[in-house]
Amino acid sequence: MKNFTKRIYSISVKASIAMILTINPMNPQPRNVSRVVDCLKSGGLIAYPTDTHYGIGCDIMNKKAIEKVYLLKQRDKSKPFSFICSDLKDISDYAKVSNYAYRMLKKLLPGPYTFILEGTKLVPKMMLTKRKTAGIRVPDNQICMEIIRELGNPILSTSAGLPDEEILNNAWMIDDTFGHLVDIVIDGGDVPEVDSSVVSLLNDEPEIIREGAGDVSMFE
Repeated sequence: MKNFTKRIYSISVKASIAMILTINPMNPQPRNVSRVVDCLKSGGLIAYPTDTHYGIGCDIMNKKAIEKVYLLKQRDKSKPFSFICSDLKDISDYAKVSNYAYRMLKKLLPGPYTFILEGTKLVPKMMLTKRKTAGIRVPDNQICMEIIRELGNPILSTSAGLPDEEILNNAWMIDDTFGHLVDIVIDGGDVPEVDSSVVSLLNDEPEIIREGAGDVSMFE
């Protein structure tokens, strides 16, 4: 991990200490949510809970912030990150949703799924694959939803873990590892240590990319 941290410092992703901000997962405090949103609007990075892992993210409309996440995760830009929307209406703004896809999304969301859909022109190019597709989530987590609603944009979603190492699911562990690389670590309690199920709904031909926490039997 020392080598990883040294590489991150060398490219100046972050050099200060994150704030740990406790937010009630059942009833998120508006004042604290607003502090997170202000951070995102200024190009900051956050670590936040979902219904699967803790994630690291930023406002998908902020190119410089997205580039910071790529550097932090040591990820090739040919592999775009997924992003989180607040609800079905929000998804329809950022993805082309057929009648079939809409029925599936309505049935399964919010929940531990990532759906692959064709992105619309609202999605920044660096969040799309060469096929103009995107991974989209609506996790069953009130903290995520309140942040996105107040921000007015989706947030980037990637697991809070080092490249090729374990994913961290406790705010204090995340702070120990990423506290000098992100601006806010949200303590929303422990979360399940599971992956989301990833399902492609392109061309109304469902394909299970990864079987995780969500039930995918209807796509088999």
